[in-house]
Amino acid sequence: MRKVFEIGGLVAAVVLVGFGIAAIVLGVGGNNEVQTALKQQKLTGTPNMTPSVETAAAKKAGLNISAIEMPTCAIAGKAVTEGKDARCFADYMRVDALMATGGLVYSQMPHYATADGKGTNNEAEALKVGGKAVENSARNVWVTETALSTALNASYMAEQTALFGVVVGIALLLAGVGFAVLTIAGALRNPETALGFLRGRSIRRGHGGAPATSH
Repeated sequence: MRKVFEIGGLVAAVVLVGFGIAAIVLGVGGNNEVQTALKQQKLTGTPNMTPSVETAAAKKAGLNISAIEMPTCAIAGKAVTEGKDARCFADYMRVDALMATGGLVYSQMPHYATADGKGTNNEAEALKVGGKAVENSARNVWVTETALSTALNASYMAEQTALFGVVVGIALLLAGVGFAVLTIAGALRNPETALGFLRGRSIRRGHGGAPATSH
């Protein structure tokens, strides 16, 4: 039974090391892929993307900033090349969209535009162009903002997942090495081991590698 455990320990060590290396490679590759995709978009923070400037603009637009999660990061003039930058950019986009919609989210905005600018959900009361009711353009602004910010936030989550994979890979790698060390150390102390070739090498090293002679 001891021999079975020794062999099982080595197999477990090899499997853990293999999974650890694979997780690290995939994690690093995923992180690089996210950063490459962000660089291709050539996004750069606009001058207003600092907490103080954005807060002042939101107040001027009449928003209740106490009810809004204002950005705490700054990305003005900085290229978006990492997940955390993408998330920061998305935070500013959301506040900009709220300023454009008067602080309303998609579900709160009327469907159609009206001459007085208040909007309506009644098509008969809507502003007409060529006999057709005019859509509320603020809703399109919100849809566009949501689509872009969701993609940016997804980049952040993808990068965090990739980094987590690297951490897990390192943990698996260390666990596998630990299993191997414990298994081999136990085998070297056991005269009846399934890993006899390891014990033989250990004995030869202990005698300076010189061959045994008979008397």
